[in-house]
Parts: sequence; structure tokens; C-alpha cells
Amino acid sequence: MPEIRLQKILAQAGLASRREAERLILAGRVSVNGKVVRELGTKADPTRDAIKFGGKLIARREAPIYLAMNKPKNVLTTMRDEEGKNRPTVAALLPPRGRRVFPVGRLDFDAEGLLLLTNDGDLAHRLTHPRYEIPRVYEVKIKGRPSERALRRLEHMAGGKEGAPPEARRVRLMGRKAERNTWVQIELREGKHHQIKNMCEAAGHQVLKLLRRSFAGISTRGIPRPGLRPLTEEEITRLRLATNLLEAPPKKRKTPKHKTPLRKRRVRRPGK
Repeated sequence: MPEIRLQKILAQAGLASRREAERLILAGRVSVNGKVVRELGTKADPTRDAIKFGGKLIARREAPIYLAMNKPKNVLTTMRDEEGKNRPTVAALLPPRGRRVFPVGRLDFDAEGLLLLTNDGDLAHRLTHPRYEIPRVYEVKIKGRPSERALRRLEHMAGGKEGAPPEARRVRLMGRKAERNTWVQIELREGKHHQIKNMCEAAGHQVLKLLRRSFAGISTRGIPRPGLRPLTEEEITRLRLATNLLEAPPKKRKTPKHKTPLRKRRVRRPGK
């Protein structure tokens, strides 16, 4: 088997996403044949080399698993509290003795809503990469009433096109009523740290509540909070198509129907 990058091996083993695997390598938590590796370009052969993470030999890749979670607020989107403050994490919301998974991207500690979890490192990497422009839809309660200028600024920061029709806008006012405050729906195509909060503050409004309604077309509908469910085969296929891990089947060409030629009408000539 040809050698491949260590971060890809870790991702394929279901230990972390590729980005998280890079952080683990830099932190010196991965070794190859007894030697700690800290360089991201290092390659290895998983069938021949002894690759260890945290002192434990990496097992062969498990069968992939894909979950959708409705995360409650005040829960970390990590498998453990890296700051050692014993804050609750999404790991506590997973079934005991289940297969190892990790979150796809991040959702703020005080935010709630849709979070995907998987052990498929390749898919997780692509879902969070800005190249694929995977949509994330948020419902945001902001303080006060935004002006047209503030809404235009939010639209610009969300990557929307100027002059787009209402149905194509990425920032929309919602009909939900709130005294002296406003609910806004915001769609993003990439995920940055505290992006929604930073956008709203730049437009002059504080975020009071943040809920991610959907990610990559997968919504919280039917999932209690807290709660989770496995993705359907159809949903998994859609995710793999959206990230180019699957090629869309060619569209069937419609065969033109052959029309029977019209018979020429015989024109009667008047008799002489």
C-alpha cells in the first residue's frame, strides 16, 4: 500500500477530522514506529507501520457512522473539555459504548441546534471546507430592530449578492414576535469562529439567542433537544454528492418521439 499523510490516516480511523488530526500531530500525540511525529507532511503506511495515538495502536477503520444531533445550549462541541473546566460536552449525549465519532465543525457553547457527528474523516473535512460552500441556516434573536442598512450589511457579510430577489437572499426577517427584539434567519456557506455573533455586532446588534436550524440540508425537524438520530442512506448520499465524494449519475436524455408524418391532402382540381 502506498504511504499516505498521517492526518488522513487518523481521519480514516475515525479518530478526528483532518483539521483536528493536524492539531493532534503538532501537539506530539502521534508516533510512527516508536518515534513522535510533529511534522504535518509526514507519511506512513497503515498496513506496515506501527502508528499510535496517545500511546495506543490505531486500529483499522471502523464502519462509517453518521449522526444528526439537536445540541442544547451550554454544551461544548468537543468530545472533552480541553480547558479542564469539566464543562458538559456532546460526548455525554451519545449512547454509552457506541462507536467513536467526532463533531463536524463547531457550534458555539451557548448555541443550540443541528450538529453532525461521524467517524468519516474525508466527508467531515469536505463538509467544513469553504470550497464546497455547504449551507448552514441559523435563526438568530438579536437585540433591537435592524434598519434596512443593517440588513444590507448583514447580507453582504453573509456573502449574498447585491440586488438579489427576496427568495435568494441569505438574510431574512422572520415572523416570530419578540418584544423590542427581532428574529433573523441567516444562511452561511462557510463556518468561522463566532461568525454570526461577529456579523451581528458589526451591524450594531447583540445576539441574544442562536439556533442552527440546518446544516448541509439536514435539519433538526423531528429531533428532540437534546437528542440524535442516524442519517438515512438518502441523506448520506446527498452529503457525498455535495462534497464530490460521489459523482452524480448522468441525466437521462429524452429520446424525441417520432411523429408520424402528416399525409398530404390531395387537392381536387375542378373538373373541366
